[in-house]
Amino acid sequence: MHNVIARLPLSVIPDPTPEVPPQAGGLLTVLNWASGIGLVLGVLGVIIVGIGMVIQLRRGEGGESIGKLGWVLAGCIIITGAGGIVRAFV
Repeated sequence: MHNVIARLPLSVIPDPTPEVPPQAGGLLTVLNWASGIGLVLGVLGVIIVGIGMVIQLRRGEGGESIGKLGWVLAGCIIITGAGGIVRAFV
């Protein structure tokens, strides 16, 4: 089987370029809205974690909120990179 694959010229292997069909306009609108809402919630999450850090600092609890901030920032990275992540696996 390996010999058959090795004998095929590279021009035989197709290299399709992804193209969005015109009927997907509504779906793209929904995806854009979901991405925008996710980013707004991410900014809100960073603000809430920051407020929690200030309150904990005044109480002397220090950096217990750093883990929460990490999770919020990781979520923001996933939201903004969702297209690239999916494109890497497809």
